[in-house]
Amino acid sequence: MQIPLQITFRDMDPSPAIDERIRQQAMKLEQFHERISGCRVVVEASHRRHRKGKIYHVRIDLTVPGAELVISRDRELDHAHEDVYVAIRDAFDAARRQLADTAPERRPAGSHGRES
Repeated sequence: MQIPLQITFRDMDPSPAIDERIRQQAMKLEQFHERISGCRVVVEASHRRHRKGKIYHVRIDLTVPGAELVISRDRELDHAHEDVYVAIRDAFDAARRQLADTAPERRPAGSHGRES
């Protein structure tokens, strides 16, 4: 990555373990697009009370040549996201899918991402 990874925690205390997991996942993104120039990740704990616990929301902003990708899934009802690591995994899985779709080196020759 050309610009250092930026990680922000909202409505929760920063965690070295969560920070490390995000850094590991961000490094893996470069396998899907070699020219990522920036990555910002926000991990937010819901401020609303739920029956079992807080729901975590992870937003990833990626900058690649010619585009900025925003990966943000509002999973207020997804109780799997009561585990911050599951929320991180799901967000980075979605980011990998978007990067794979936008990476020019992975497209078939002559394809510009549009169907004729």
